[in-house]
Amino acid sequence: MKSSAPKRKAAVRKHTTLHATKNDLSAATRTKVIALLNQQLADTFDLYSQTKQAHWNVKGRHFIMLHELFDKLADMVEEHIDVIAERAQSLGGTAVGTVRAAGGASSLPEYPIGTDDGFAHVSALIQRYALAAKSTRAAIDKADKAGDADTADLFTAVSRTLDQALWFLEAHVQA
Repeated sequence: MKSSAPKRKAAVRKHTTLHATKNDLSAATRTKVIALLNQQLADTFDLYSQTKQAHWNVKGRHFIMLHELFDKLADMVEEHIDVIAERAQSLGGTAVGTVRAAGGASSLPEYPIGTDDGFAHVSALIQRYALAAKSTRAAIDKADKAGDADTADLFTAVSRTLDQALWFLEAHVQA
């Protein structure tokens, strides 16, 4: 069976129809930034779902502590999903945020399904939160370079959340 992931990735990048808006950013800037927002939407939505995967499947001596932590982290990430999608809309774009589109376009590696051990989940999430934070910092620079300080500011808030979540996770493997 042929994978449709390349089609979804292309759909996220290709969806460039702009709706009428009085936003004073140029159409070229808005088109670039909307594509950037949709990529970050895919990564953030995928990170949320991977965190929930860990939350649902964690087992072991530290079950309740990690179960609750993973749920808290998922909630922290989820708060940004709507804001990212709505920013794409406010620029006259279309938010591409279905589960399949996000999964196909995400730059994050697939989550290791079948993992039960709590600290294996912690390690997997550390990797993904670090990658998402790095990608978000790059998005800050790209939005700023494109001339959209508001989107850069939005990504800065996401970056702070991801860094805090990474700290929460890394504290479990340090010392």
